[in-house]
Amino acid sequence: MKGMKYWLYLAAKLVVAAGAMCILQAELVRFYPPPPPPLARFGPAPPLFIHDMLFTFLTLGVWLIGAALFYAIIWDQRRRCRVCLRRLIMPVASGSWGNMVVFGRPRTQWICPYGHGTLSIEELQITGRQAPDWQPHDDDIWKELESYYQPRE
Repeated sequence: MKGMKYWLYLAAKLVVAAGAMCILQAELVRFYPPPPPPLARFGPAPPLFIHDMLFTFLTLGVWLIGAALFYAIIWDQRRRCRVCLRRLIMPVASGSWGNMVVFGRPRTQWICPYGHGTLSIEELQITGRQAPDWQPHDDDIWKELESYYQPRE
């Protein structure tokens, strides 16, 4: 159930953005000056979209704003904790571009400020786009920290 909150938050942001875009488009239609009435013998007035260049460009602008908003929502969601939805902090770069064999492939790790988990993002995408790797942490943070400082035999 912890992961559901993450996806519901994304869905809520997308619904709010879609609503805002619909309102923006409706306001554009409402405030745009009406076209002159057509002559009766030519039939009903054509729709504004495609037939009125300024209205068409304004509609394109509204939908470009919507695409940018959608991109910003997805970009923001990728950098959130899967449990508490806070923004991940403290990026740590690991690996090396020049010494991949010795130090591993370059990646950036982000951590939740409350210790819920770590997000590892690969910097090198050789085999195509790779999804970020979310590693949840145990509730007992001291147990995990002690495992790093155990003497090696």
